[in-house]
Amino acid sequence: MTRGKRNQTAELGVSLLREGIIESTHRAQAVVCDERGRTLSVAGSGETATFARSALKPFQALAVTSTGTLERYGLTDKDLAIICSSHQGKIDQVRQVFNVLWRCDIDPSALQCPIPEGKQSPLEYNCSGKHAGMLAVCQQLNWLLNSYLQRNHPVQQLILGKIAELLRMPGAGEEFISAHDDCGAPTYFMQLGQMAALYARLSSGESLDMERIVRAMTNHPAMVAGDGEFDTELMRLTAGEIVSKAGAEGVQCIGKVGEGMGLAIKVIDGSKRAKYAAAIHLLRQVGWISPTVADSLAETFVTLGKYKRLEVVGELLLP
Repeated sequence: MTRGKRNQTAELGVSLLREGIIESTHRAQAVVCDERGRTLSVAGSGETATFARSALKPFQALAVTSTGTLERYGLTDKDLAIICSSHQGKIDQVRQVFNVLWRCDIDPSALQCPIPEGKQSPLEYNCSGKHAGMLAVCQQLNWLLNSYLQRNHPVQQLILGKIAELLRMPGAGEEFISAHDDCGAPTYFMQLGQMAALYARLSSGESLDMERIVRAMTNHPAMVAGDGEFDTELMRLTAGEIVSKAGAEGVQCIGKVGEGMGLAIKVIDGSKRAKYAAAIHLLRQVGWISPTVADSLAETFVTLGKYKRLEVVGELLLP
């Protein structure tokens, strides 16, 4: 990743206030990059590395959009949105995952993600759409279905190669450290700046394969997460101007659609509440969302009850 002129500030502080008194604190770091991979602004350190977790899903979906899988099986943008999702296991979301498998003539028993506690099927697991997409690609290219989660499987190598290509890395991404995500699929250990660069490329409009992913996610935000969830509400309120995908352990990635700019956030202690508060704070600060949108999001994700609210201190300064 190349470096351009950038502004750097201290890391962000996120505090939980109970009737105005600090009860808990979190530390967060954030990076903004452009589609050329240049770091524009940093709060903390852009070299901070962490597993990207579910923030990788739009790029794992590139295996679907770049191989003719959508066209062969007649998959829709709604299907593509569920492939990019971390869903709630609601009936409409589960049906959408089933639809992907049904159109590809794949039995749901091929899914190797876990069955959620108290549920009946892996279709209800929040990553089942991602798994269905991987299986669809395997069906299209006549690759083995029963080993699709192995790191050396062609579908995983295809995904890793796409990520490396977007980051303009030599080779096929072999330098990335990988580990199993909770769903069993590989996830990759990467710098925060690399995640921001990926979302800048995703939102740049330079690739039809990525543009279709963005359109699917922003047109069907309820498939990507679910009503009341941050990604869904942010994309719904911004009506196609923002693409957003959360990852576990305090990761949040956001792209400014059509402008080729990406924002990546990592809360050091993994707090979900802190990353959403930090995202709202920074999006308002850099002008990617209006005050009205910020206030609407804050009602849910910053004001946590009658006596509690979150406060974020820090800034990103764009050139």
